[in-house]
Amino acid sequence: MRLYLSSYHMGDHPEHLMALADETGRHAVVIANAMDPAPADVRRSAVGRELAELAGLGFHAVELDLRDYFGDQRRLGEDLGGVGVVWLRGGNTFMLRFALRHSGGDVVFTELLAADALVYAGYSAGACVLAPSLRGLELVDDAGAVMRAYGAEPVWDGLGVLDEAFVPHYRSPGHPETEAIDLVVARYRAEGVAYRTLRDGQALVVNGAHTVLV
Repeated sequence: MRLYLSSYHMGDHPEHLMALADETGRHAVVIANAMDPAPADVRRSAVGRELAELAGLGFHAVELDLRDYFGDQRRLGEDLGGVGVVWLRGGNTFMLRFALRHSGGDVVFTELLAADALVYAGYSAGACVLAPSLRGLELVDDAGAVMRAYGAEPVWDGLGVLDEAFVPHYRSPGHPETEAIDLVVARYRAEGVAYRTLRDGQALVVNGAHTVLV
């Protein structure tokens, strides 16, 4: 299993992402469904930034919108064939998790990771969804956005790829969510929830049995 999970954007050491992908895995897709509640022009701009950053690292990247696969898990798996890196950007964790559930992405990605068929990478919400549970993140992200967008309850369980909660933007002056993250950490401590904090600039890198924070 290969993971590159940043607190914010590419982090300070994107060379670790490049090393995980190696020369055979330079085809990437950007998944920006955490930005689905945003106005269309804001979302387009956000996607464009991710595509540009990946291109700057030598990746050939296009957007993959999970909403196009709702109810069609088989096709999602087919379209990810040959993709070396999936890059899931930040935004609303609950919107991203809903899109993963209804596209079958949660199943497809866990299967591809188990087979070491791609690198799962991203930041903030893109990493948070890998935890066992999303409980507590409603202190930062608007869980009610799912009901407003889809008329459905949010999904509270994570993909369970990580064995602890992923907590980005911790003690990161200048990030608008860093104070709310302190509330999340306080709740996890009080409830005995296992968690890992990352400051902006840091990334968690997993390559098989080897895990390092850079």
